[in-house]
Amino acid sequence: MHMHVTIIGAGLGGLTLARVLHVHGIPSTVYEAEESFASRGQGGMLDIHDYNGQLAVEAAGLMDEFRALVLEGREALRVLDNDGTVLLDKADDGTGGRPEIQRADLRQMLLDSLPEGTVRWAHKVTDVEGRRVTFADGTTVDAEVLVGADGAWSRVRPVLTDAKPEYTGMSFVETYLYQADTRHPAAAKAVGGGSMFSPGQGKGIFGHREAGDTLHAYVEFSRPLEWFDDLDVTDPQRVAAEFEGWAPELTALITETDTVPVFRPHYTLPAGHRWERVPGVTLVGDAAHLSVPNGEGANLAMLDGAELAKALAGNDVETALTEYEEAMFVRAVAATEDSDRMLESLFGEGGAPQKLLDMLNDA
Repeated sequence: MHMHVTIIGAGLGGLTLARVLHVHGIPSTVYEAEESFASRGQGGMLDIHDYNGQLAVEAAGLMDEFRALVLEGREALRVLDNDGTVLLDKADDGTGGRPEIQRADLRQMLLDSLPEGTVRWAHKVTDVEGRRVTFADGTTVDAEVLVGADGAWSRVRPVLTDAKPEYTGMSFVETYLYQADTRHPAAAKAVGGGSMFSPGQGKGIFGHREAGDTLHAYVEFSRPLEWFDDLDVTDPQRVAAEFEGWAPELTALITETDTVPVFRPHYTLPAGHRWERVPGVTLVGDAAHLSVPNGEGANLAMLDGAELAKALAGNDVETALTEYEEAMFVRAVAATEDSDRMLESLFGEGGAPQKLLDMLNDA
């Protein structure tokens, strides 16, 4: 089969697509705006699920490499009341259904699996018309098959749909605590060996134990964007003041940060977002079905990439894209519904954190 696939974006979805295409003997080129892999931080940990993300890893033929990168014990889960009382303390059962891995390690694994030259760094897309892509340096590419794997603010998406991301009403402020067991012992004990949730009414403090004795915290607020105009999110004391009366071991995840807090508002595409078939063009991951952080985004992006590659390997282009999109639209709706249930359990009126405990016990 003579085919070449042009992929915009070297995130997990785009790289998985390129890798599974390579497994099936189909060449691709991935264009990425970043200067290099090391040009920015790669984010925190991901739990890669056996029902979607791991299926993509298997399709990529990288299960052994993946298992070697898993951080043991990180599937442990704690729920704390706002006063620090431990309400749930669940150990990692070792079954590997949702193993944790650093996003940077996962991305590097995929990069290492591709033929040299597959990824073209420092190629920022400025315009897409049909299947012609224009880059910031003025060069263009006419794609045979064009895939937008370029995230929330995709440049490829407008070829297919007018839909734009909208603010969800929720944001988080992100902090990191290093050498946690020695320098931040109270916070480290509160988080435990894996993930910790302490939800409240319209806000919450969540922590994750990452590699290298690092705690990664997400301070969540259910507030309109304008509310943050009066909150200096770079000031840990100011952010912590919103949690007056909460246990000091929880607020320490804010006040003891070793990094400047980072503001990350959540955006989403309309629920059930889909488009009419446009010849030779499609989307994967957040470009296709951006949702609030719910533990599924990276998994779905990887599965999208793998499923699209397999479809292209077995069909003509238009049949493949139709087959891929119809299945992807259904997956995305199911994930959105799961996300809505998660948000309700974390921030719904009345009952926090009981709603979260009920949801976890029903899982």
